[in-house]
Amino acid sequence: MRGYEIMTIHRPDLTEDDVEAKITELESYLSDSGATVTKRDLWGKRRFAYEVDHMSEGFYSVLSVQAEPGAVDSIDRMLTLTDEVMRHKIVRPGE
Repeated sequence: MRGYEIMTIHRPDLTEDDVEAKITELESYLSDSGATVTKRDLWGKRRFAYEVDHMSEGFYSVLSVQAEPGAVDSIDRMLTLTDEVMRHKIVRPGE
């Protein structure tokens, strides 16, 4: 298994409880895919340097996970199709 960091930006019109629920849902999806979450970091609502989809802020979160490369592809696809996630990025730290 390899280490990955998954950063997501959720829509600003959600409440903090909704964002927390979506992060928990993402963690359960990761667990079902065979990945393990090693660290969870919720940054809260932050302003953007420039507008993204006509919005100027969003809820940031970062998850550190251990996963197989195939599982990361399905997670990437799921985040792309999720309406509540404005942007996401999956990286391998140290690469």
